[in-house]
Amino acid sequence: MKFYNLKENDERVSFAQAVKQGLGKNQGLFFPETMPKFDNIDELLALPLVERSVKILLPFVEEDINEKELTEIVTDAFNFPAVLQPISNERAILELFHGPTLAFKDFGARFMAKCLQAFVAKDAKATGQTKPLTILTATSGDTGAAVAHAFHGIDNIRVVIMYPKGKISLLQEKMFTTLGGNIETLMVDGDFDDCQALVKKSFDDNELATTIGLNSANSINISRLLAQICYYFEAVAQAKKAGNDDIVMSVPSGNFGNLTAGLFAKAMGLPIKRFIAATNSNDTVPRYLQDGAWQPHKTVATMSNAMDVSEPSNWPRVEAICEQMGWPLSLVTGIALSEHDTAAALVQLYQVGYLSEPHAAIAAQALTLELTDDETGIFLGTAHPAKFKDVVESILGQMISLPKELADCAGEPILSKDLAADFTELRAYLLG
Repeated sequence: MKFYNLKENDERVSFAQAVKQGLGKNQGLFFPETMPKFDNIDELLALPLVERSVKILLPFVEEDINEKELTEIVTDAFNFPAVLQPISNERAILELFHGPTLAFKDFGARFMAKCLQAFVAKDAKATGQTKPLTILTATSGDTGAAVAHAFHGIDNIRVVIMYPKGKISLLQEKMFTTLGGNIETLMVDGDFDDCQALVKKSFDDNELATTIGLNSANSINISRLLAQICYYFEAVAQAKKAGNDDIVMSVPSGNFGNLTAGLFAKAMGLPIKRFIAATNSNDTVPRYLQDGAWQPHKTVATMSNAMDVSEPSNWPRVEAICEQMGWPLSLVTGIALSEHDTAAALVQLYQVGYLSEPHAAIAAQALTLELTDDETGIFLGTAHPAKFKDVVESILGQMISLPKELADCAGEPILSKDLAADFTELRAYLLG
């Protein structure tokens, strides 16, 4: 299968090239030329996660990765569960935080790292020389840790992670700024959109991109997006075992890679009725879905900081898959919650016996507002509540113990360097 550039349609590349390149010309996103369709969905849903995921991903990658190689990659990458936990008769949470960095992005980051490692090895074997790569990525919270841990210690891959200074939780920050080695971290004096803009400007600089072997591990990289399709199938597989149909997925949304993966899953035949894009006060998409005007506001800092994105990079992919499938954008409902309503949603979950965190609480409340009597709602739990320990404890008045993954890094020194939101300064750092 080939992947084409949504901005420059004549640019068509293999999966391997799309993964290694990250972005296309003119900052265009890569998108699959065709969407695989499974007619035997019930048989597919009956399979274990890894075996099913290999079948889901193989049509996208088979020109570059054979089934045996893919099985090894997926077995290594998806070595933790996605757990569907009932909240009530109508709602359940898909817990995606059982990986090494306690966030849903472990699925995509680990899959990408294993693919890229395989491609680097194949290129070295074919050419007799190894070309170093630089992974440059921006994070609003959880991407940083997932990418850092996925790539930590891999030879010939340098990772540079930028994040908005003072705008992510301390424990989120500690998970990726304390590793050292081939992981470098930069505190940017700005917001996530500033960090993301710096990544895109770097790709536009051909000399820079060529010199350092530039790549990105944000959800703009197609490998991360494809990996996320797999847990939507896992959610529906577990829901159907419980006898639930007419499934509505509520997705905490920031950069919109997660929602895009869900739409890909539906396009492949997964029986999801519709989607809810749940955001915080950074509500560009809910407003757009309501009035048709794309008008990003200045990003504001919220307690659900991983969703503090006003110009989501993956939105063109959402529109592209809807256009390809002939779906109206009304398939997606946009719901935005204020800080007050987010806190209230967190309390409501706790009152029914479930300890959560702000991002999942927003998605849960969106279901409460939108779900009809004949529907089953699944909302995505994208991070462990302990990653937002201070916020959750202040709202609930309850102490949260730290899981080992957080406890191990909580006392380590932060190794980050300060950076202005200035491309010239970033360029000098990357070349230096």
